[in-house]
Amino acid sequence: MISVLVHRDGRTRRVDAVDPAWLLPGAQERVWVDVELPDPEAQHLLRDVFQVHELSLEDALSEIHHPKIELFDRYLYLILHGITAGAGGKGVTTNDTDFFLGEQFLVTLHHAPSRSIRQEQDLCLRNDQALGEGPAGLLHRIVDAMVDHYRPEVDALEDRLEQLEDVVFEDPRHNPVREILALKRDVSALRRVTLPQRDAIGRLARREFSQIPDAVTYRFRDVYDHLVQLTDESLFFQDRVTGLLDAYLSSQSNRLNQVMKVLTVMSTIFLPLTVLTGLYGMNVVIPHLPGPAAVQFWWIVGMMAVMSGAMLWVFRRKDWL
Repeated sequence: MISVLVHRDGRTRRVDAVDPAWLLPGAQERVWVDVELPDPEAQHLLRDVFQVHELSLEDALSEIHHPKIELFDRYLYLILHGITAGAGGKGVTTNDTDFFLGEQFLVTLHHAPSRSIRQEQDLCLRNDQALGEGPAGLLHRIVDAMVDHYRPEVDALEDRLEQLEDVVFEDPRHNPVREILALKRDVSALRRVTLPQRDAIGRLARREFSQIPDAVTYRFRDVYDHLVQLTDESLFFQDRVTGLLDAYLSSQSNRLNQVMKVLTVMSTIFLPLTVLTGLYGMNVVIPHLPGPAAVQFWWIVGMMAVMSGAMLWVFRRKDWL
């Protein structure tokens, strides 16, 4: 699906197609074209109307690419990632959005619906100055909205992490390894996106490109600061998740050691008792203990109780129990 907005004569309106005259140097129109892929007309529009280079066209039509920024003769090519909650509200997913920024135009491409772009489209139709201030200002608002949408998802990841920490330290019988590994995967995905995205936004904030006016450059610095904070949090989450998994495995190892210690003590106690009962169970004549035949059983039971109590006392003295 292709959506075209044009700002002309102080008004912003939706049109059916792009007039190539709007893209000529010195044209007063400001054009925003949004393409939700797949669309059969997208390749023709980019190649023939906007004269996009083959390399950037190939990247734009691909579904997955890491964030990056490249400068071409007539435009600035930028790939950034938006974030959404995963299926069922669990985890996060990122979808890349491609931007082609020129003097008179901004082209956005994405393979999934983008709430940031939909939000800015509604704003442009309500406020004529939103697109009237230029494609660079529009790019800033879209990118700023994309970065703002990271905050709720990052907070949700932190809540999941805190819940897992409570489970690990308060309910050792529960096995949260599956949840920990799922959270680790989500945090790694967030880290893989925020690091290169921070570097790309940092270049936009350094007045490196002529397509970005100085006034807009300063606004990108605020977006860059937000991304730096998100990147630091993703790195911190990565360390916390790794530490949480190590803590759980360590607690399980300690719990297993406690179980093995109890079993070892029980085996050690029963070993001499087994020897004693086996000795008196042989079919040979064995000297009787004092008393009649009816008392012999209680002598054996008493000896076993004394031996068990003595061994438990020794284990306790040596702090083995």
